[in-house]
Amino acid sequence: MHVGQLAVSAEMVRALVDEQFPEWRGLPVRRVDSRGTVNAIFRIGEQLAARFPLEPGDAEAVRRRLEAEVGTARELLGRTRFRTPEPVALGAPGAGYPMPWSVQTWVPGTVATDADLGGSVAFARDLAEFIRGVRAIDTRGRTFSGSGRGGDLRSHDDWMETCFDNSEQLLDVPRLRRVWQDMRDLPRGSTGDVMTHGDLIPDNLLVSGGRLAGVIDVGGLGPADPALDLIVAWPLLDAEPRQVLRDALGCDSLEWERGKAWAFEQAMGLVWYYVESNPGMSRLGRRTLERILAEA
Repeated sequence: MHVGQLAVSAEMVRALVDEQFPEWRGLPVRRVDSRGTVNAIFRIGEQLAARFPLEPGDAEAVRRRLEAEVGTARELLGRTRFRTPEPVALGAPGAGYPMPWSVQTWVPGTVATDADLGGSVAFARDLAEFIRGVRAIDTRGRTFSGSGRGGDLRSHDDWMETCFDNSEQLLDVPRLRRVWQDMRDLPRGSTGDVMTHGDLIPDNLLVSGGRLAGVIDVGGLGPADPALDLIVAWPLLDAEPRQVLRDALGCDSLEWERGKAWAFEQAMGLVWYYVESNPGMSRLGRRTLERILAEA
């Protein structure tokens, strides 16, 4: 999926675990089939999951990022009734793998992408409950300071131009450009930054019995535009549950339209970037754009 992507095998993970965490030598190691784009995931026994960054980088910088993710995971742990991963350990490079890696608790469930809950009002209410719970976490004076989604929509113009250029043979780019021109100028509302999950896509939502059971990939937790976590509405929900989510969160028109803009920005990148390397993510982007255009 990425230039220079690192190869991670079960044999490599077995060697790393045995060398660095001998207390787990008796536990089986197996790869998790995932559409994830950032980490290769391996289960260690039944209770643990190891995450291995796929993109090469400076090992010390990656370790600092993983340590920061440990902090965010602990900040979210227990703040809602939905299960989230608990940090367990950080591993070091070795056995042919050049980067630090992390271990956390395994959160059971079926990813929402595979559960077909787009028409579920109850599931939409669960999502609203989770988002409210995250928003209730104190920012402690922190504000958005990143370069990704969650700040100024217009700061993504260069990236969107890249997406449009690479989507000419895939999408109705002239129409999508017009949509972005309207979205990019949406102002921030009067509400300041709140705590957000940061990447509420269907593959990060775990389902059991048709209801939300857990949320994973919590390393992006942080202060941002309150509209950011609304991105979940378009890739996942049909029109009626989408409206239920909006009503349950009390979103005004501006916040809702900004949430749609963040979903649009994410989807435009998914379609072309993963069209060959991760078709499931590419299809997710297409479905999101289709729902957004249907509302236009």
